Amino acid sequence: MEIEMKRISRLFFSLAISAGLTSGAFAQSQKDWQAPDITKLPDDKYGQMVRQGMALMEATYKHIGPEVKDVSKRYAGNNLACTSCHVDAGGRKFGNPWVGTFASFPQYRGREDAISTTEERINGCMERSLNGRKLPLDSVEMKAMTSYLHFLDGGGTLKLKALERAADPVAGKLVYASTCVACHGANGEGLRRGKVGDADGYQFPPLWGNDTYNNGAGMARVTLAAGFIKGNMPSGITHLNAVLTDEQAFDVAAFVNSQSRPVKRNLEKDFPARKNKPVDAAFAPYTPGFSAEQHKFGPWQPIQEARAKGVYPLK
Repeated sequence: MEIEMKRISRLFFSLAISAGLTSGAFAQSQKDWQAPDITKLPDDKYGQMVRQGMALMEATYKHIGPEVKDVSKRYAGNNLACTSCHVDAGGRKFGNPWVGTFASFPQYRGREDAISTTEERINGCMERSLNGRKLPLDSVEMKAMTSYLHFLDGGGTLKLKALERAADPVAGKLVYASTCVACHGANGEGLRRGKVGDADGYQFPPLWGNDTYNNGAGMARVTLAAGFIKGNMPSGITHLNAVLTDEQAFDVAAFVNSQSRPVKRNLEKDFPARKNKPVDAAFAPYTPGFSAEQHKFGPWQPIQEARAKGVYPLK
């Protein structure tokens, strides 16, 4: 009974996050939330698999990255780690946490217009944020990753109110220069731990260029990137002591996502039920009457108003 009640509690936590309750009263009620402690797991088969999954997610580049010696294991297409986007091994509130994620699947995903499994969600990140290829469902790596998510058994970033103006990449460049450049570099190249080819990844990940997330990743959406930045950047802050204003977060997200990055093929197949396509998903097809630039940078309110009247991207 106790185990079932814990599972139900986690499920409600995940549903609350999925509903967008990531700020305000919900944030206050969850101020003491903490991820479970992996060091308390026994060294049995399950504990070993969970720890392997955590290692894969913290050092993805070292195990399945494009520079690993075993060519057959090169599933990721860049040298990022899963934790480049999911802070503190997926355990930080508003840092794209994985706590509660396992209990929320299977779930309906608008991008596919279908029910998706945990494994399919992982492979979505493999193909987008990691710019690579799918892990086989029966692979040790996939089983380890899902074991880690099961152990954490919500997600999300701060949900910021959309600006009434367009996010401004020019203003964002100034924010980047004053706040981000020390870690991520003047050209968004990040800071490697070693040298190219050593499969040792980055201390601070690249934000644009060929070795980062592609344009189909969630972080390529300005609204999601802005929430992540506000709650976690610059390095060392959390949502409790945020440094940037909402406007600065939107502007610097716009600057970062205006830079060149890998292109995912066939993005027009995403969100086959067009009503599910986010207003800031900056790839075709677009909502009629609105430019690609407005979808990317805003203002998004006019697009949302058109959507409310039944105007959706064309098939």
